[in-house]
Amino acid sequence: MAAILRKLALGAAAAMLVAGGAWAQTSSIEGDVKGEDGSPLRGALVKIERKDIRGNYKVKSDKKGHFFHAGLPLGMYKVILEVEGKDVDQMDNVRTRLGDPTQVHFDLSAMKKKRDALQRAAETGKLSAEQSREMTPEQRQAMEKQLKERQAAMSKNKELNDAFNVGMDALKTKQWDTAVQSFAKASEMDPKQHVVWAQLAEAYVGLGASKTGAEGDAAMAKGLEAYGKAMELKPDDAGYHNNYALALAKAKKFPEAQAELTKAAQIDPPNAGRYFYNLGAVLVNIGQLEPAGDAFKKAIEADPNYADAQYQFGVYLISKATTTPDGKIVPPPGTREAFEKYLALKPDGSFADSAKGMLASFDTAVQTTYKNPNAPPPVQKKAAPKKK
Repeated sequence: MAAILRKLALGAAAAMLVAGGAWAQTSSIEGDVKGEDGSPLRGALVKIERKDIRGNYKVKSDKKGHFFHAGLPLGMYKVILEVEGKDVDQMDNVRTRLGDPTQVHFDLSAMKKKRDALQRAAETGKLSAEQSREMTPEQRQAMEKQLKERQAAMSKNKELNDAFNVGMDALKTKQWDTAVQSFAKASEMDPKQHVVWAQLAEAYVGLGASKTGAEGDAAMAKGLEAYGKAMELKPDDAGYHNNYALALAKAKKFPEAQAELTKAAQIDPPNAGRYFYNLGAVLVNIGQLEPAGDAFKKAIEADPNYADAQYQFGVYLISKATTTPDGKIVPPPGTREAFEKYLALKPDGSFADSAKGMLASFDTAVQTTYKNPNAPPPVQKKAAPKKK
């Protein structure tokens, strides 16, 4: 009986040793996860994939960015970090051990610094020896491609800037042919630059004004087309609409010019006075006095301190003046105020002498040999539209 008991005890001891050995074969992995800003990253998914035999395990980081997974069979693992559904980092060939957990840490801030440094190196083409060793063949190929594209873009930009600057210098000296060639070259290198198209338009309009007949008309038409491309790329630029309108007026397309100036005033209300003034000037030059007067009035309403608009509105009102039997001019209400406002704003302006003469004529009889006592005063200096 004693022998039997000893055998049972030995069997139980052996069983306990086997069980203890099996328990000791499990291991664990733990670590910390930091986000790109260096702070603990909560809720990141850590995927633990066994490499020697089939086995997949998952755990999420806690509010301190810490994760821990126990009960893993001893073996070789790949540990993958997933953030917002994307694998962002991994550590391969992680061998677990008995006892203390195997440490696996993820620091996305360090990764970001390394990635940014690699990007800067790729842009300059200057890689450190360490960066060169760490790059995969795919990364090296991508970097070489990016560097070639950057060098090509830099070369293209230099040529573009050179062509644009030559064009601008030619515009200043009214060398229209050179300006057209330079801006046309720039527009071919980069068709998405609205400022290039706008300057090409100016060059063509200047060239058209310097020519006569069909040659001048053709250059003007190209200028209008170039303005169209500039506004297509930047439709909210009131200055383009203003200058386009002035070009349309030169081409005797007055309704279109009026529409563009109105649009400019709508786009840029603070400068609406300038656009309405230009509209008035265009209308005066085609003999449309009533609409011109209305435009000058709108210019004053938009900007009461627009001196030239005050003067031109006064001239418009003078056209409605009457003359008394004794020869005195009786201007409509607001005429005197318009000329006085102009002089207050521009006492030495180009219209100052004319404005003073108008005011003086209101107090003296008009000496005239004309038979019609209601004849209007002499035609005043025409308004000159202004570019933005």
